[in-house]
Amino acid sequence: MKRGIQIVVLFSVLFGLSNCKKTETDILYSKKYLNEIKQIRQEIGYFMAGNFVPGASVAIWKDGEFIYSEGIGLASKDLNVRATRSTKFRIGRISELYTTLIYFKLVEEGVLHPDSTIQHYYPDFPAKEYPLTLEQLVQHTSGIREPNLREETGQGFYISLQKGIDKFKDDPLICPPGLYQYPSSYNFNLLGAIMEKATNKRFHEIFKSYLTDTLHLNHTLLDNPFLSIEDRSNFFDQNMISQVVNSTTIDLRHRAPSEGILSNAEDLVNLTREFIAGNYISEDTRQKVFTKIHLVDNYVPDMTNSWMVMTDNRGNLIYGKDGSVTGGSASVLVYPDENLIIACATNLTKASADFPIFKLAEPFLSKDGKKEEEAKK
Repeated sequence: MKRGIQIVVLFSVLFGLSNCKKTETDILYSKKYLNEIKQIRQEIGYFMAGNFVPGASVAIWKDGEFIYSEGIGLASKDLNVRATRSTKFRIGRISELYTTLIYFKLVEEGVLHPDSTIQHYYPDFPAKEYPLTLEQLVQHTSGIREPNLREETGQGFYISLQKGIDKFKDDPLICPPGLYQYPSSYNFNLLGAIMEKATNKRFHEIFKSYLTDTLHLNHTLLDNPFLSIEDRSNFFDQNMISQVVNSTTIDLRHRAPSEGILSNAEDLVNLTREFIAGNYISEDTRQKVFTKIHLVDNYVPDMTNSWMVMTDNRGNLIYGKDGSVTGGSASVLVYPDENLIIACATNLTKASADFPIFKLAEPFLSKDGKKEEEAKK
């Protein structure tokens, strides 16, 4: 019965934009792009209904303004509470982008130095067989292992970043630093702990003063299972037979810099804007953020500073990032030459992997074919 209610809600939202009139759904849209928005809402609605995604937040920024933003489906299935534009979702590894922006700001201020070793800021962190630098943490080239399944899904409660680092600090590196890019959430958890040491502040204080207060990200904060957080979605997972159920309780406070942040699509867009066109970091820093690195044998990975930097089959330059954690997932996609940013967040584990975010971009891309012709050359 509850699944049926969810589908009814999704399809009522799906067809609620007729005749250019506002409905009871919580939606912002530009009449200039009304036909395109109707098209992408169908994509979203079909995806969510077909995959039983309870709720989502989607926002699109184009040419200097939000042209679409909406909360879709349910924030709580038990209470039948609709998702809104203010609903906060778990965003998984997209949390790294927030930490990356803080990192670059601290570098600009001279608080952190990319070439400095971990022990320069954090003397208690055990030295490894090779020196590790801050830049290697940000680029995921440190050789620090990734969490195992028990560490990712464990329900233990760890209050601090320092406590979480105890899980891996004594382990050997899996490869020499700078040899390979090996993404691990432990890189960013350690980076967050270093920020605490360098500033003499807790990460939640750094996060608030450097990001949410300064950039007015009003729907973004660190998750905490022991606090009542306004507009926080419930969290959902799939059981062994793919039924959507309430996810297990999990404490992400010791993983806040890598995957423990709550946010929504509009704040993801606003954060992304600071990377590509804002005033928060300098133009020189922005260029560094999206400059690819070179590894052994001149191998150039697609990921740099936690952003994927690629071109699509038309030759369009794109930046992107997705992430998932127990009870939530999110994606952000940027076409910098088109002044287009698309972000989504859901309250279902791993839903971002299949979210049709590239299809949502399609109606807003240039149709002159110039990039396609250049790509063929």
